[in-house]
Amino acid sequence: MVAVSGGVDSVVLLDILSRQSGLELTVAHFDHGIREELAVDRKFVQTIAKGYGLPFVYEEGRLGPLASEAAARTGRYDFLRRVQKDRGARAIITAHHQDDVLETAIINLIRGTGRKGLTALRDRPELSRPLLKVPKHELVAYAREQGLEWREDPTNLDVGYLRNYVRHKILPRFEEPDRARLVTLVTKMAATNEALDLVLQQLLGQQTAENNIDRRWFAQLPHNVAREVMAAWLRSHGAAGFDSKTLERLVVAAKTAQAGKTFPVYGQTRLKIHTDHLALAGSER
Repeated sequence: MVAVSGGVDSVVLLDILSRQSGLELTVAHFDHGIREELAVDRKFVQTIAKGYGLPFVYEEGRLGPLASEAAARTGRYDFLRRVQKDRGARAIITAHHQDDVLETAIINLIRGTGRKGLTALRDRPELSRPLLKVPKHELVAYAREQGLEWREDPTNLDVGYLRNYVRHKILPRFEEPDRARLVTLVTKMAATNEALDLVLQQLLGQQTAENNIDRRWFAQLPHNVAREVMAAWLRSHGAAGFDSKTLERLVVAAKTAQAGKTFPVYGQTRLKIHTDHLALAGSER
């Protein structure tokens, strides 16, 4: 499943993938319904897919002009995952590139999302992002060299959106050496995160029974360590949408709240406080 918006990034991705042998590709396009001309984008992408001789699927989200970046992203990935499942696709492929990696790291630093936020945009087996090491300007150069056509989303110029503000006002201020250092920092942090996540999973494996956490053990952990353990436990149960304030509240509750209390985590997931253990209810596992 190749996610194609019609912008230069995804148009280049599709062109590169179409030249690879042994791939069975389906072009997927999500019309957010945020602006009227998105129907033109859909027809444009459909024409491109036809030119490559590839199947094309799309969906109209009808999110409305006031939809947030988060709502648009959620709608898009919900669509892609549904189609991936329906078609038995091995993976979703997106055109995220190096500039997206740096923008995401800066945005998450601003939001205070912690160590994981620095490396949130990464490649996964079921969500492939083959362009993460390629800067935007190289994609544009490739498109021009190959004579590719693409459409520009006018909302990408609206600095009222945080990502656009970072893209147009912050990242361009980085000189090339500074940009290279930031890329190195994010790369090293990704390796550190992998190592820390492995240690955390081993700790959880030793201290949990039937997906519960020993409360006495948890209460003795240093506060910052307890935050990391709690975050890893929540992510392992599909509750990955929590923010920093929620995480702090849950850690304090886990250590000090009276038995019998419950606290919201994310979505339908709740943290249940027991005398000797902590449990999650309404999670995916």
